[in-house]
Amino acid sequence: MEIVVTGRHTQVKQRFRDVVESKMNRVTAIAPDAQRAQIVLTHEGNPRQADTAKRVEITVIAGSTVVRAEASSTDEFSALDMALDKLTLRLRRTRDRRKDHRRGYTNPVPVDMGVVEPEAEEEAPEEEPNNSPAAAVASDLGPGESVEVQVGDTPIVIRRKLHIAEPMTIDEALYEMELIGHDFFLFVNKETGRPSVVYHRHGWSYGVFEIDTPENVQK
Repeated sequence: MEIVVTGRHTQVKQRFRDVVESKMNRVTAIAPDAQRAQIVLTHEGNPRQADTAKRVEITVIAGSTVVRAEASSTDEFSALDMALDKLTLRLRRTRDRRKDHRRGYTNPVPVDMGVVEPEAEEEAPEEEPNNSPAAAVASDLGPGESVEVQVGDTPIVIRRKLHIAEPMTIDEALYEMELIGHDFFLFVNKETGRPSVVYHRHGWSYGVFEIDTPENVQK
């Protein structure tokens, strides 16, 4: 399995890279078909957020499935452990889902998350003064690409990403949402053809939004 470790607003020390290499066998033990793992270490410079100063994001491509997890802590090593715990839980769910498929259940349609490219290490955050929210949507993006724009001198940052969605059922969308660890998931409803989003409400309760135009609804 290819392992790529990058830093965002921080330099990645060799000790952290060594620890990552030694602990990623937890991933291959559960998902032997894992092809690539990208680990991004981010430093939060705000002293008020010292308890979550280090964030570790792990993205694993295993076969046709993309699994993601992240965690924050006071140091990168504890953040790595917490992110790995979340990741391995989601990988086990994926493995169990495949076993159910062999027993006759339908396997969900995978979502094309695009090619996960390594991000360049940064010593400090890039400043983009005098920008507006319109700048965040002004440029064309490729599949999986993203852009971040800071709004003027404010702390507001707008992040835009192009997500290629395969048509799927609501049940399949809920499953994909759990794999990537988000509170919502964008998809195209296979039954209606409408852009939709599933989201967590409370407990085991979920919601679904479907988007359409007044012209289409009146047809």
